[in-house]
Amino acid sequence: MATDETTLPTTEDEWRIRLSPAEFRVLREAGTEAPWTGEYVDTKTEGIYDCRACGAELYPSDTKFDSHCGWPSFDDAIPGAVKEIEDRSHGMVRVEIRCARCDSHLGHVFRGEGFTAKNTRHCVNSLSIRLDPK
Repeated sequence: MATDETTLPTTEDEWRIRLSPAEFRVLREAGTEAPWTGEYVDTKTEGIYDCRACGAELYPSDTKFDSHCGWPSFDDAIPGAVKEIEDRSHGMVRVEIRCARCDSHLGHVFRGEGFTAKNTRHCVNSLSIRLDPK
């Protein structure tokens, strides 16, 4: 369940208090956890994946699939839950995905790889999400 919007931090210092150092690095500084190290890479549990920063619902578990890329992969988000931003860092052009509610970094979205019928892969850091099991 999403946290009441009035409780969201308004400064990065407030986010530092709320999040662990590793969560802060990924969620607020657009870091990336090492491949194959995240707690949700191989998870098959049914439920909803929420934003670890604000609690907003992001991904139903039935959109998760095995892409064998080292991070949790989803072929779709809950409508309106994720926003896309062009990312030109690291000498390449990618599409960053962020929580639409709190603007925290989730990962990147890739299209045209052919993994699913939707032809989309949301490559998400486990540190950006928390599973709310059914």
